[in-house]
Order: sequence, then C-alpha cells, then structure tokens
Amino acid sequence: MHSLTRRAALAALATPALASAQGGAYPNRPVRIVVPFPPGNMSDLIARVLAEEMQTRHGVQVVVDNRAGATGALGIQAVTRAEPDGYTLLLSSNSPLSVNPAVTPNLPFDVLRDLVPMSLIGWTSFLMVFPPDFPARTLGEAVALMRANPRNFIAANPGMGTAGHLMTELFGRTIGVPLEQVPYRGSAQALMDLSQNRVQVMIDALTSSMPQVQGGRVRPLAIMQQRRSPLAPEVPAMPEAGVPEVSGFDMVAWAGLLGPAGTPAGVTAYWNEVFNALLRDQAFVRRLAQQNVEGAPPGPPARLTELLTQELDRWTRLVRDANIRVT
Repeated sequence: MHSLTRRAALAALATPALASAQGGAYPNRPVRIVVPFPPGNMSDLIARVLAEEMQTRHGVQVVVDNRAGATGALGIQAVTRAEPDGYTLLLSSNSPLSVNPAVTPNLPFDVLRDLVPMSLIGWTSFLMVFPPDFPARTLGEAVALMRANPRNFIAANPGMGTAGHLMTELFGRTIGVPLEQVPYRGSAQALMDLSQNRVQVMIDALTSSMPQVQGGRVRPLAIMQQRRSPLAPEVPAMPEAGVPEVSGFDMVAWAGLLGPAGTPAGVTAYWNEVFNALLRDQAFVRRLAQQNVEGAPPGPPARLTELLTQELDRWTRLVRDANIRVT
C-alpha cells in the first residue's frame, strides 16, 4: 500500500513533455532562467530550488543566469530580446516588473506587451522594522512619535525605484508625515545602519530582514499585510497596528515566472503545470519556507497577469501624485 501511495504521488508530480516543433520533446536542452538580481535575492533562491527540483524530478537542466543592474531592467531586457522558444525565461519579483517601470521613464520594454506570464510562485512579506532600542512597542506608538517629531525620523530604503522606496513614500503620505528617505544599494547596509540607529525606520522584505530580526539587531512592529504571516507569526498585521489610516495596507513581494512575448502557448502551459504540481507538494513548499517564501496556491497564468496589472496601476498613480522620478 505504501509503494502504491508513493507511485501515485510521483505520478501526480510528473509533467508530460511538450511536443517540440524542432523535433523531440520540450524541453530537450538546458533552459536558461534569468534572474535580474545578484545571487542571494528571493528570486535567485527560488530559481536555484527550481533548478534542483527540475533535474531531480524531470531530468531537465535549468541554468540560473544572474543579470543584475538598473534595478532589474538589464535582466528583463535580456529576456524580452531572447528567442521566444521556451529556452530563455525570467524569474523575477514584482519590484523590477511593476515598481521600476512606474518610476523609470523610457525603459526599452513594456512588461505587459513584451512578456508572457506563466506562473505565480510565491511571496514574502514586508516588515516595518526599527532599531532594537526604539522606544515604541507598537506601530501605533511609532506613528504617534513620527507625527510629533517628524524631523527625528529618517527612513532607509534598499534603493531608489524599489518597492521599499515607494512603500515608504506611500506609508508616509498616508499617515501625513513626509518621511525623509536615504537610499542604499540593497538591504544589508541599510539594516546595519538601522541596527545602530543611524536611520530610524525601514520597510524591507522578510527574506532579507528576518535574519536581522532573529538576531535581535532590528525590531519588527508590523507586517504590511491584512493577516499575520506563518513565517513570522509573532508580528502583528496592519489591521492590528492601531492606525486606522494604514489598516488597509496589503503588500507582498511576489515572484513569478515569465517568458518573452511570442512564447508558444504550450510552453506557458508546461511551466504552469510544473509549478502547480510543485506547489501541491509539501516538500517543495517547505523548501520555499526555509527561504522565508510562502508558496502560492496553484493557479493559472492569468493570476500573475492580474497581479502585475494591478500593481503597475497602483505605483504609476503614486509616482504621478508624489512626483517621483528616478534618473
């Protein structure tokens, strides 16, 4: 009975090969997945887990190609210019796909026109973190301090044109405090400065901030969602923060797989089926959780399209209203 159950489970994870116009089955050679970040980013971690899973489960070689630069634009451009044959794909978080296009004029691509969404993979939460000796014990108390002494608060962000930058701008505008922001080149140095009270607040992805939280170097007061995260269950969600103005905040850093426009529909269906099978497998979901990523429920490519469209609209409106420009 045990062997039958195991065979059934493996069969459920099997993904049928796609007939290839070039002969043989797709994929019949290594698939390059471009990650528009350096190693260690959430998208990179997911891509490397995927590479191992594809080799183990399907005998398919996946090569992770880190193409960092221009807040993700270099990697995205490499994919939009690739042959749409299913052998060059993009695994990216939402920041390069929805935030960077909103703040950077004249990008050499249009993400809705030049990319084909294949699958939403998962997401990580954003934490609002403070120095370890910060006097407030709740976000409501922190906001009261910000409103009373706005000049005493400098916010860090991981770079101009990132999700952390725009979320901090939106948060400040919502509570009526024009937070001064200092951009960094990534989260590591920003979190270090926060731990030493050189800056007083930061909104950062759980994947990069959680190790600092666990080490006691920074202190989280809220998670920027409507519910607590199972990866940080002790951190209150926004409706619990005691600040009515921000109680509706619900933002995550999600990751998805996309291909260049013109990619055959069968290739899109193949990768969507791959991820739906993986996301039903608790071993894979646990591997994501080890990287502080929540696996998404299985679903169609249209769900990723909807998310991308909604976020492009949200950030484009904020950038226009706040007159934000990144050159």
